[in-house]
Amino acid sequence: MTKISDAFANGKAFVAFVTCGDPDLDTTRSVIMSLQDNGADLIELGIPFSDPTAEGPVIQAANTRALSGGVTTDMIFSMLESMRSEVRVPMVFMTYANVVFSYGTERFVKRCKDVGIKGLILPDVPYEEREDFAPACEKEGLALISMVAPTSADRISMIAKRANGFIYLVSSLGVTGTRSEITTDLGSIARIIKENSDTPIAVGFGISNPEQARKMAVHADGVIVGSAIVRLLEKYGRDAPAHIGDFSRSMKDAIRDI
Repeated sequence: MTKISDAFANGKAFVAFVTCGDPDLDTTRSVIMSLQDNGADLIELGIPFSDPTAEGPVIQAANTRALSGGVTTDMIFSMLESMRSEVRVPMVFMTYANVVFSYGTERFVKRCKDVGIKGLILPDVPYEEREDFAPACEKEGLALISMVAPTSADRISMIAKRANGFIYLVSSLGVTGTRSEITTDLGSIARIIKENSDTPIAVGFGISNPEQARKMAVHADGVIVGSAIVRLLEKYGRDAPAHIGDFSRSMKDAIRDI
């Protein structure tokens, strides 16, 4: 049985994000296996939503493609159930509060546990509103993963003390997407987190190439890459899994010896 902590047990973790159902669930399944076989230590699965407020244009477009293809939350659960015996790396969902509420919070979280999902990231739920979801997650042993942003300031220590799974450190202001340069003082934020928590830190938003991954991994226990992977899906469609595997291997190699 994989745990989120397993992803961070052997050096810096490469965390890969993919939007489920883009362009279809068969491709998503192949992408998951390709990532697993090529160095990804943890996989974030996006459940498509019509108004993904934290996402930049690349992942917004992926949500639109997936929804246009008719993908539903139940279909995603069924896919994961069918491949549970094949997946060796921990997986978490990243989606929005409305997706969970509309499904039924307790039902959603129970279903996550049943199909092997280990954590839940809800970027539109402020720390102060996590109690809408925390009891259900705690009951089923699902990590409700906290996000720390450059604007979190005096809330960082409070968030860190209650964190579980891993802490998602947002590298820069704004929405997801690749960036040419990341200038946030991540080192000082990471230090505050480390003073208040043993929970691993994974940094995301804007990391798109091995050089950036290596630079960001210095400050954290892992790096999260989403838009760069989704862009490969946009470019290659059903042929993307092999290209994503090559990309995943290059990213893992870049952070392996830090």
